Amino acid sequence: MRIAYFTHSLASCWNHGNAHFLRGVLRELVLSGHAVESFEPRGAWSLANLLLDHGEAGLAPFRASYPELDAQVYDAVEPAAERAADADLVIVHEWNEPALVAALGKARKRGAPFTLLFHDTHHRAVSEPEAMRRFDLSGYDGVLAFGETLAAVYRGWGWGDRAIVWHEAADTRLFRPPLVEGRRQGLIWIGNWGDDERSAELEAFLFAPAQAAGLPLDIYGVRYTESALATLGRSGARYHGWAPNAAAPSLFARHQATIHVPRRFYAEQLPGIPTIRVFEALACGIPLVSAPWEDAEGLFRPGTDYLVARSGPEMERHLRALHADADLRRSLTDNGLTAIRARHTCRHRADELLEIARRLRAPALQESVA
Repeated sequence: MRIAYFTHSLASCWNHGNAHFLRGVLRELVLSGHAVESFEPRGAWSLANLLLDHGEAGLAPFRASYPELDAQVYDAVEPAAERAADADLVIVHEWNEPALVAALGKARKRGAPFTLLFHDTHHRAVSEPEAMRRFDLSGYDGVLAFGETLAAVYRGWGWGDRAIVWHEAADTRLFRPPLVEGRRQGLIWIGNWGDDERSAELEAFLFAPAQAAGLPLDIYGVRYTESALATLGRSGARYHGWAPNAAAPSLFARHQATIHVPRRFYAEQLPGIPTIRVFEALACGIPLVSAPWEDAEGLFRPGTDYLVARSGPEMERHLRALHADADLRRSLTDNGLTAIRARHTCRHRADELLEIARRLRAPALQESVA
């Protein structure tokens, strides 16, 4: 199959978590023998910030970890849409300009033979619905939503069974436990500050419990304001700035546990949608404790694959227990890995995508035969 994916940026993961999953799933498609092309606009915001902070050296981890992938950069929307005309399947991520989304939809309505899907991995459908209404999806065959609660929003907008759940997953070719275990110490949190969507939660479920438990805490991420950095300083956390996603497995391998603090929209309005870091952390074999988050779709087994803290004091108790109990750490590690390997790898999602494309394409093929 010939597959074209339009992303904001494949090369940069600077404040762009969707790149993590896309790299993994596109690589799986390539290694399965499919012809895959990815397209991204010149001057993409994430890439521009990465280059500003780290120069060309910031791209080296991506290039070294994903030699199979090479994004094509485009300047104008219409020529970019034309370059995808020969594909069998075209997917457009929601972090693209409405003009590109419209141009591909227009081509589909004019008879382009590809199956066209819109991929939504954000909370804007509930937090900024007016912004999502700017996208003209009238020519699209379906919507890929990264959780059931988001798919339900699209069904409410008239998409019916063409709003399909396609969860993110771990790229287990990269995210895996270390071959040789070394010394692990303290806690790690990898995440961006950004937009004040979980500031209070980070204080209550990360900084304060770690400090109260007396455990060192290492923080990696971007978009930390001066106020945020002051908060880290008061809590005793060590801030390290941006880390390329390819480095995350080695960072996880140095620590006893990590913590999941969902953004408010995923805890309250779109329950059941984990961030990519949940999949990646469990795939790396590091025990995980989550702030309040309802695993509404049963992706994992709370209390077995990871622990849940419903309050700051409960988080502190979990962190103390993990620090003191090697058997507890080992149990969570083994169970989390089992869950990932059984159901939540990028290979699983690549196979799911091909089946989705086949199902959406089938009626059109049947009509043409008739």
